[in-house]
Amino acid sequence: MDLIENLKAALNGEEVEKTPAISATAAAVIDAFPGAEVSWPSAHTDAQEMARLGISLHEQAGLECARIPFDLTAEAEAFGCEVDLGDMEATPTLKSHAPFDDVEDLDIPDDFANQGRLPVIVDAIEILKNEYPEVPVVVGMAGPFTLAGHLLGVEDLVKMLKTDSFVVEDVVEIALGAQTELVEAFDDAGVDVFCVADPTSSPELLSPDDFFDFAQPSLEDLSSEMKADSILHICGNSLPIMEGMLTSGFNGASFEEAVDVADARQIQEDEGSDTVLVGNISTSQTLFSKPTDEVKAEVTQALEKGIDVLAPSCGIAPKSPLDNIKAFVEARDAFYE
Repeated sequence: MDLIENLKAALNGEEVEKTPAISATAAAVIDAFPGAEVSWPSAHTDAQEMARLGISLHEQAGLECARIPFDLTAEAEAFGCEVDLGDMEATPTLKSHAPFDDVEDLDIPDDFANQGRLPVIVDAIEILKNEYPEVPVVVGMAGPFTLAGHLLGVEDLVKMLKTDSFVVEDVVEIALGAQTELVEAFDDAGVDVFCVADPTSSPELLSPDDFFDFAQPSLEDLSSEMKADSILHICGNSLPIMEGMLTSGFNGASFEEAVDVADARQIQEDEGSDTVLVGNISTSQTLFSKPTDEVKAEVTQALEKGIDVLAPSCGIAPKSPLDNIKAFVEARDAFYE
């Protein structure tokens, strides 16, 4: 099976040999580190290690993609935000917001795609495309609204929607401009699939009305700049905004187990959307801590419900057992026997 052709067919609503078994969201588990000869935090800053860790779940568990990077802070860091790169058990986290006194002072850094860790990601894409040309490379990036939250602080961003919405619009526009530059760099490096993760747009943080007014327009603009196929991922119970996720121009909409595949499918049909459904095997419970037979049962159920691209519901927790990722792929294979 040609993994790239199969995934691209699925993302474009075409007939597939098997439903692809990928991770659209961050995918790195500690069990795979020794075999990949990598460690954190160096795999966040070294392109060779990033590539080896990105391909590790393909080589060790059969996952049908390489997925990099492993966090959503690189773009904020490129703006000057301070980042704690974490350790072997923790992914990078923001320690500060953008260094400016007034929003009017905020601007996209010159040559944005070459700031901070961003060129490491570009180099890792090129390494993966050269060394594993048969494996789809999925690259994650923050949505413009989420990046705006990283720059301003999420709590401040949400408060400002009520008091200074024009400022929020300006910051989201700046974030969009930066991400548009990054899309071009990733496209030029040969990325197969973008995954835009926009957790700050989740209905658990942002009202659906504010999503449609402030987040969706920038997602539409960003998707229109992508030459490669694309997936939009939003965390939590995204059903109240599923209409927007399915009409923002992405090839796929990735959602958590809080959303039933049948409900998402109904909205897709009502909207006449070509965007396919991606997900939604629980990462917080099933892949993280349940036995392999329960992993396989949940995968089988998702396939029976007609999920278009099989994937974890969110980023895979680093302490998830490698055996559960293997079971995820094995259950997909068994479904077609």
